[in-house]
Amino acid sequence: MSKKDEMTEEELNARHAEKMKKKKAARDKIIATKTIEKGLVIVHTGKGKGKSTAAFGLVFRSLGHGHKIGIVQFVKGKWETGERTVLERFPELVSHHTMGEGFTWETQDRQRDITAAREAWEKAKELIMDDEHKLVLLDELNIVLRYDYIDVEEVVEFLKQKPYDKHVVITGRNAKEPLIEFADLVTEMTMIKHPFRSGVKAQIGIEF
Repeated sequence: MSKKDEMTEEELNARHAEKMKKKKAARDKIIATKTIEKGLVIVHTGKGKGKSTAAFGLVFRSLGHGHKIGIVQFVKGKWETGERTVLERFPELVSHHTMGEGFTWETQDRQRDITAAREAWEKAKELIMDDEHKLVLLDELNIVLRYDYIDVEEVVEFLKQKPYDKHVVITGRNAKEPLIEFADLVTEMTMIKHPFRSGVKAQIGIEF
């Protein structure tokens, strides 16, 4: 029997409290050194589900603080999503632009896709550079960057000029290395299991 097994519940609680006290002191010391406040470039990428979902979570969080939000959807323009329905209730705080026409295999027209991507990027630049919106979401921008409809270096160079306190969130699988290198926060969603592989279709409230 170990020493821990021989301890009373009261002794275990006291030991835990002391351990957590030391851990809190160490964490507080680390947090005290973090003094920078700035707008972040955040990238959600990877093959797993949840990239846009997590990004819209940030949108709703920021919205809860009364911040103005700008959203440009580069691909999912035709989708009627739950997020869009909710955000339409806050027209004074949300500027939502659904400028894509679906995935490239739906339009089957490369020049049309490029034109839509360029128009969406121009709107994105406008939202990023204004003095109104606290956070700008560029949903599925990584998709159009992957197909080289917009040059990733152009995007990175523009983001270097963004207002210091402006947050920009970019989603989509296959984020390119220059964007990953430049971003402040990058999260890769990894797929372990997905119901689609078992024949389950996209469902209201889960996928859209």
